[in-house]
Amino acid sequence: IVFDGADIAGRAPHAIVGRGVALVPENRLVFPGMSVLENLLAGAYQRGDKKAVAEDVERMFGRFPRLKERAAQLAGTLSGGEQQMLAVARALMSRPKLLLMDEPSLGLAPLVVEEIFRIVADLHKDGATIFLVEQNAFHALKLAHRGYVMVNGRITLSGSGRELLANPQASLLFHWKSLR
Repeated sequence: IVFDGADIAGRAPHAIVGRGVALVPENRLVFPGMSVLENLLAGAYQRGDKKAVAEDVERMFGRFPRLKERAAQLAGTLSGGEQQMLAVARALMSRPKLLLMDEPSLGLAPLVVEEIFRIVADLHKDGATIFLVEQNAFHALKLAHRGYVMVNGRITLSGSGRELLANPQASLLFHWKSLR
């Protein structure tokens, strides 16, 4: 795996983060016994620029106002959608060049899913490079510049998000997946 000209395969997680890659993991995986603020600071653990970290915390609170309201609250007591917002904000605290998002809508209520995809769209508009793995293909492809459809671990279709949404073969796959 080569990222930004460097082989990152097998490197320690902190080394990969140091190269500019951050992960929003499946099922959120916030630190439940830490506060919202502590979770955000954990996302910036490799940064030594305390003033800029404090500014980024305020920027995250501006982007996610509910997190500001709950800054002192334990992350494990947040709703699923709030935990997802915290996981995104924590990843952004490392100032990544590439944001990896693994199933950000998994297990969330439909209204929260809409909000999460709005956040992804806003991040992209702000210039973030995002690699999104998502079973909610319709929402993901509406945002994607480039998409890949995998079936049983193999790429079966690829193209722009718009092309894949218009592809009858892809449409059948998405419909079949929703029936399972």
